[in-house]
Amino acid sequence: MNNTPLAERMRPTRLEDLIGQEHLSSPKSFLFKAIKSGNVPSLILWGPPGVGKTTIANIIANEIKAPFYTLSAISSGVKDIREVIEKAKFQQGVVLFIDEIHRFNKSQQDALLGAVEKGVIRLIGATTENPSFEVNAALLSRCQVFTLNSLGQAELEAMVHQALEQDIELKKIKVELKETDALLRISGGDGRKLLNLLEIVIDGINEDPFVITDEKVMQIAQQKVALYDKSGEQHYDIISAFIKSIRGSDPNAAVYWLARMIEGGEDVKFIARRLVILASEDIGNANPNALLLATNCFEAVKIIGYPESRIILSQCVTYLASSQKSNAAYMAINQAQALVREKGDLSVPLHLRNAPTKLMKDLNYGKAYKYSHDFPGNFVNQEFLPDEIKGLKIYDPGENARENELRRYLSSKWQGKYGY
Repeated sequence: MNNTPLAERMRPTRLEDLIGQEHLSSPKSFLFKAIKSGNVPSLILWGPPGVGKTTIANIIANEIKAPFYTLSAISSGVKDIREVIEKAKFQQGVVLFIDEIHRFNKSQQDALLGAVEKGVIRLIGATTENPSFEVNAALLSRCQVFTLNSLGQAELEAMVHQALEQDIELKKIKVELKETDALLRISGGDGRKLLNLLEIVIDGINEDPFVITDEKVMQIAQQKVALYDKSGEQHYDIISAFIKSIRGSDPNAAVYWLARMIEGGEDVKFIARRLVILASEDIGNANPNALLLATNCFEAVKIIGYPESRIILSQCVTYLASSQKSNAAYMAINQAQALVREKGDLSVPLHLRNAPTKLMKDLNYGKAYKYSHDFPGNFVNQEFLPDEIKGLKIYDPGENARENELRRYLSSKWQGKYGY
């Protein structure tokens, strides 16, 4: 019997066989052409867990037939980096894959700079975090960044069917796949987690044929989920529970999940950055102080570090969880961006345009614009949106004390124009 996990057995060795990420695997894509030509630059692969970052790194090494070294930022340090670089000096086209490169500190990332710049190694870094924040600017400037997308239902189901039809071990047995909802839901869009869960479920079904239903998946997963969750995937479940607890105004659960992350050695900046995002997305103008506190928390923990930063995080977390909530600002920008994509680049109304030259003034740029501070209450009724969408309400204040105050102010000025 093959003890290699199903996800590893099914890992493709050619870009053409990769499920999902068509923008990278298409024959017209830059990455495809670079791999086929053997001229692959140093690069950063950024995307959610289980969408193909490690697979693409392995495909690159396989296709270009290059010496391939792997380091994990969780367990490796500067000494390990230097050892690989020293070996690479006596080899051609070495590829160094660093998983979770965002966990490397500045000195560790700096240790890569010279080798990457001189072409001693071709670096492939994988990260679930925005590399603009987590990768040193000097190193980032020497790498191409490729964004990987989340896997959709069709792609995840394709992975399941492919495994059942092509895996040597699974082809030995008769599997009847009746339902997939539970498989997809528990795996959370993580392809690696999905395939390993599929294998565990099949191992847990004592019947012939092996009939997979949502009910059986839930029963087996509840008993054996730890078997496939010990390599770090639980990290993403816990941060999800953490964010949802704050959003749900439960400081008790929020501080519990915070403690779980702290005890697990989670990067303090990772936690604090999530709080800054949440302060705007889930609280917004219901309590503008939330963003100020979260931002100050982020700056403070960068200076303090563990163990004392746990106190700062706890203060911020309990405050955010106890604050009134509103996603009105988040919904407003979503609607505005959707409008831009739908309507295209609408013309700026003439009265709002800048008029630095005589020609522009002759063309009525800026004509009829009313300077708000010249009017009582520093307000005058005029249109600021393009003609095609004039009068549209995009920001709808939430139902809470502070935003109700904003609603009353806007209503007094616009006199119902935006539906207040």
